[in-house]
Amino acid sequence: MAVEFISLTYPNLSTDIAPLPDAPADPAYLARYARSVEEAGFGYTLLPYGSSSFDPFTLGATVAAHTRTLKIIIALRPNTVYPTVAAKSLATLDQLSGGRVVVHLIAGGSDAEQAAEGDFLSKDDRYARLEEYIAILKRAWSSREPFDFAGRFYTFKRFSSAVAPVQASIPVSVGGSSGEAYRIGGLHGDIFGLWGEPLAETREQIDRIFAAAEAAGRKDRPQIWVTFRPILAETDELAWAKAHRILAALKTHHKSVTGAEPQNVGSQRLLEFAAKADVHDKALWFEPAAATGARGASTALVGSPDTVAEAILRYVDIGADLISIRGYDNLYDVIDYGRYLVPLVRAGLASRNHPVAVAASA
Repeated sequence: MAVEFISLTYPNLSTDIAPLPDAPADPAYLARYARSVEEAGFGYTLLPYGSSSFDPFTLGATVAAHTRTLKIIIALRPNTVYPTVAAKSLATLDQLSGGRVVVHLIAGGSDAEQAAEGDFLSKDDRYARLEEYIAILKRAWSSREPFDFAGRFYTFKRFSSAVAPVQASIPVSVGGSSGEAYRIGGLHGDIFGLWGEPLAETREQIDRIFAAAEAAGRKDRPQIWVTFRPILAETDELAWAKAHRILAALKTHHKSVTGAEPQNVGSQRLLEFAAKADVHDKALWFEPAAATGARGASTALVGSPDTVAEAILRYVDIGADLISIRGYDNLYDVIDYGRYLVPLVRAGLASRNHPVAVAASA
């Protein structure tokens, strides 16, 4: 399977190092950003979800309208949209985009974030609900006949949808670092998302996901998605100087999270790695995770394009299929990745006789 790149979509000029609180969505910027992601050779872009953030469905439809081949990953928390409604919304967007939709389902890693939108289930129950949600989505996309469902969290009778996706079934992505996340992703996921951990521990996680898929009797395996925040410059020395300027800005804007303990296992793991060493595997930098409380994808790959490309290729060697890269100067980092990093990774893949995805702009 060909390795592809994932970006993250930003609706305006706000960045992690120069935030613009309450900035409105900027249609011109969003269109330019989406086109730049596609032109840079990315295969996917993620539309993230937050309890106080923009609606990913609306942003995703806008991105789809301004691109030709870019796949739209809609992040979705099950507590926010009833599964039959989500099935139709995702299938509608899949039709409008010509079959370019993926859904990334988030069980919910923060009690406060969940409670902000009326969800007070325990973490274990959120995962149990997620499993029901996936089953309903897949049945809704595959069944042309009305069906009933009776579960712990959802019950309905004679649901049918006249809105079928263009794809046989919309790919389902699951993420997490807990045993239950591995089980559900191994059983149901077409894609499994991981944050950037050191190579050895990433390999251990991949093994657990694949073991869960095998235990479930699957003949295939989920694609593995790993996320990094590359910081590039002409040389390694210049890249590290740039990295420390970025770190200073992050510390300025994330003072409120310093020392706060996150609830989700993925963030806890990143902070544990940060406490052991600032740098792992030569280029994987954990100080941004420590500075931000690891409240999301926050590990950086620092160095020249050659250094960072080689680091990414090592993750491909251990089983990564989808490489998510996002920067700190959002639009211009995407452009730089397309010019200096993506071509190097593709050349490295070709030298390894690994399938190479065709660039969207080709």
